Amino acid sequence: MAKATAYPQMTVDELSAELETRGLPKGGKKDELITRLLDDDAAQGGAAPEDEAAEQPAAEAEAAATDEADAAPSEPAATDEADAAPSEPAADDAPADEPKPRRRRGAAETTTARRDKRAQAGSAPRDEQGLIAVRAHARYVRTAPRKARLVMDHIRGKHVGDARSILSHTPRAAATDIAKLLESAIANAENNFELDPDELTIHRAYVDEGPTIKRFRPRAQGRATPIHKRTSHMTITLTTKDEG
Repeated sequence: MAKATAYPQMTVDELSAELETRGLPKGGKKDELITRLLDDDAAQGGAAPEDEAAEQPAAEAEAAATDEADAAPSEPAATDEADAAPSEPAADDAPADEPKPRRRRGAAETTTARRDKRAQAGSAPRDEQGLIAVRAHARYVRTAPRKARLVMDHIRGKHVGDARSILSHTPRAAATDIAKLLESAIANAENNFELDPDELTIHRAYVDEGPTIKRFRPRAQGRATPIHKRTSHMTITLTTKDEG
């Protein structure tokens, strides 16, 4: 407390330096700095007895626990026997440690097996007349149905090779979309049902009208005229050449 009586005679810089050495805030007026130093002196002076009092019960508890452990040396032997007994039925638990491997849904092996089984059974889809009918659909094609039907009429009933030649030489924009649809139908027949592409004929080819996209175009004198952007749903059905 001798240092506490000298705080009022110290300058603000000296008080700030003292606070900095103690790790305390050094900002504020001189009275605040003095009060902060006095509080720190009081806290340091009363902390030691409380710490010693708190350490004594902890030391006594550790000593008591050590005495109890030394007083019962025969108990660990029984515990070891109890731990050794359950180790015998480990042979019964062995099958549970070997879980069966899980297969992912739609894995490549399962899908291939289904296709092979379907191909062996000859389960190609058939229409009402019993003819093989492998379909391919193209929906929401940005082509007017009237324009697409003009191209569909050229390939209906034709052999697959002839239809490809017709579509490749047709000067209409819809011919490109119909050619893609035809290739999709041929791939379905070849990969899913193992049909020979050289024996396929276009049995049915039609175009349905899809939803119409409605827009407006600005015109003269502030007018607006509607624009109808039509879409089409195209379908091609293939069958074998002998049955067509």
